[in-house]
Amino acid sequence: MPSKPTFIPRLSPLCLALAAALAPAQALRAQEASPAPGEAGKLTTVTVTAERRAESVMTVPMAVSTLRGETLDVLNSSGEDLRMLSGRVPSLNIESSFGRAFPRFYIRGYGNTDFRLNASQPVSLVLDDVVQENPILKGFPIFDVEGVEVLAGPQGTLFGRNTPAGVVKIDSVKPQKGFGGYGSISYGTYGTVNLEGAVNAPLSDQWQSRFSVQVQHRDDWVTNEAPAELQQTHKLEGYDDRAARAQFLYGAGTPFTALFNVHARDLNGSARLFRANIIQKGSNDLVDDFDIKKVYLDGKNEQKLTSIGANAHLTWALDGVKLHSITGLETVHSYSRGDVDGGYGASFLPSSGPGLILFPSETADGLSGHRQFSEELRLESTKPGPLSWQAGLYFFRETFRMTSYNYDSTAGGAFTSSSPTTQSNNAYAAFGSVNYALAPDLSLRAGLRYTHDKKKLSTDPGTVTGVDDSQGLSDEVSSSKVTGDMALSWAMDKNTNFYGRVATGVRGASILPPSAFNPLSRAEPETSTSYEVGVKSELFDRRARITADVFHYDVKHQQLTVVGGATGNSTVLESAKKAMGQGIEFTLDAYLSENLLLGLSGSVNVTKIKDKDLVVSGCAQCTVTDPTITNSQGATGYSIDGNPLPQAPKFVANANLRYSIPTASGEFYAYTDWTYRSKVNFFLYESPEFTGKPLTTGGLRLGYIWDNGKYELAAFGRNITNRVVVNGAIDFNNLTGFVNEPRTWGAQFKAMF
Repeated sequence: MPSKPTFIPRLSPLCLALAAALAPAQALRAQEASPAPGEAGKLTTVTVTAERRAESVMTVPMAVSTLRGETLDVLNSSGEDLRMLSGRVPSLNIESSFGRAFPRFYIRGYGNTDFRLNASQPVSLVLDDVVQENPILKGFPIFDVEGVEVLAGPQGTLFGRNTPAGVVKIDSVKPQKGFGGYGSISYGTYGTVNLEGAVNAPLSDQWQSRFSVQVQHRDDWVTNEAPAELQQTHKLEGYDDRAARAQFLYGAGTPFTALFNVHARDLNGSARLFRANIIQKGSNDLVDDFDIKKVYLDGKNEQKLTSIGANAHLTWALDGVKLHSITGLETVHSYSRGDVDGGYGASFLPSSGPGLILFPSETADGLSGHRQFSEELRLESTKPGPLSWQAGLYFFRETFRMTSYNYDSTAGGAFTSSSPTTQSNNAYAAFGSVNYALAPDLSLRAGLRYTHDKKKLSTDPGTVTGVDDSQGLSDEVSSSKVTGDMALSWAMDKNTNFYGRVATGVRGASILPPSAFNPLSRAEPETSTSYEVGVKSELFDRRARITADVFHYDVKHQQLTVVGGATGNSTVLESAKKAMGQGIEFTLDAYLSENLLLGLSGSVNVTKIKDKDLVVSGCAQCTVTDPTITNSQGATGYSIDGNPLPQAPKFVANANLRYSIPTASGEFYAYTDWTYRSKVNFFLYESPEFTGKPLTTGGLRLGYIWDNGKYELAAFGRNITNRVVVNGAIDFNNLTGFVNEPRTWGAQFKAMF
């Protein structure tokens, strides 16, 4: 297949108009805005909605980290997807074995490695106040947003749905009065193009509108070096990822307001590239002849995704209260196909490689018929006084059909079989929260939520090879739980707040459909309890801001995905009796001088699985270092008691530094950002081959801003040291892995109108 041309394909008229306008107006670019008199070199107030009300991040009694403005602009300019947020705030890790389509989130080491399309996660992603439950929905691109908030620890009261580890909350820039907008275009290595822009337009005295778009393109830059007669795909790793959003706001500033949001995404490109035997036996080093620009595949690689959603946020300001109605509709269709063994041929065929290919496997997963509906009614008090409160009802329904496909790569990718499964999930909840000022400097926050969750799954009869229908093709789980939180905060003075928080969360039960390698399995609901104390302080007349916290959490019946290449490539759900995590987190933002801004953040997370009876199968070719035991039920396998949770780095750190040189008409600036995460286990068992090396990546940006911030021209580099490591693996029958993004360079132009 010829490589994709280096241009932006299928641009809509709106995209072309925005490209011509070229305007940046990332909200809250504090460093670029002209400071008020006496405010140069001082930090601006950061407002968050972590507790569904707008308030300063310094007064919220929980660990809340934010990303916004220039930080997001820098990360987004090189065409990266949502995984770019990984490590940018304390305790956050994001990875994927699907590439751009299916991010998996971990906060404080607590997440879920399940790769099935019906997987649930203990970290919830909330986009414009609507939960994005299906893992494919969670990858919606970030553009024209006010900011990203990462809420660490259980959020079992006000968000509730599958939030025992925390919430990643993303809010779009809302329509505003007046005409304006921004646009940005960048071009870089591998023909990478990132086009982004927004137009804000009044429609009448009562109606405002905002239209936003992002188009990302990359050429295919990886060449398939398998024998030509075996190839189904010659060039890979390119993508076309387009997303758009339209918003309409009625009645701003009046007792009744209505905000309508319609958004869509279209992704077409390569799925994750699995590379056979790139890991040296007995270590986690890449093989000596590894070349990131080459693969050896006889299977087809492709990924397609379309999603459309809409939501309506209606607000009535009544006497002393405000009523919110948030209605959300989401639908997504996806198809991802890849060569699981990561190579070509097989050991019993005339040719195979690279390395040992015991047998070929080419599979795909598709999601169709997806519908998600959610409704929240929330009433909040607005009268001033020591007491404020919120209460509400929530309803959620999701249905979809997911299908696993199998192909014969040795026969030119001929279709062999498919296994369709239908799942439905209904949930409802009632919740309430109160804030009470016990004294001028002491306040109490507490809340409860009751949740009922019901899930049904059914696989079509006769579609699973080797599984008799009587062995179980369907299942149903139902549970009811009460979760909540309580926090006490003390203002030592106007600049320093101490807090303590206890919170609980729940993740609903999960069902894993049967396959040719494993029977149907289920995991009961998991619950978490978290304890946290922290401090938030502004220093030196707002020239520095620091937050720090210490936490401990316990998880009961944690749902774990157990894979084993040595036992028929099985995948089953298990529950650990207990898991725990504890650690410390901090952030620091400081003006070292009027023109030199430093940002630091970091975390230490220690996680541990605590279940002496839990045994798992191991890999086919790696070196498992866990002991082999026979548990009390007579099952033999590797004991993972005491192991850290998968994809849970002990250390996460981020640093950025911005230096500006003012001129008569603008400023020159230099910006650098670095992120570090320590080693991680890819799976539940421990082995040197499937332990990800520590990873440090850095970025550099040099630019000039002029005409009161209206225009900007910059050159940038990402992963400038070109650090490439194995950052994920497939527990199949060989040492197949995948790697992180290589070094890229580029240039960006932005303008505001």
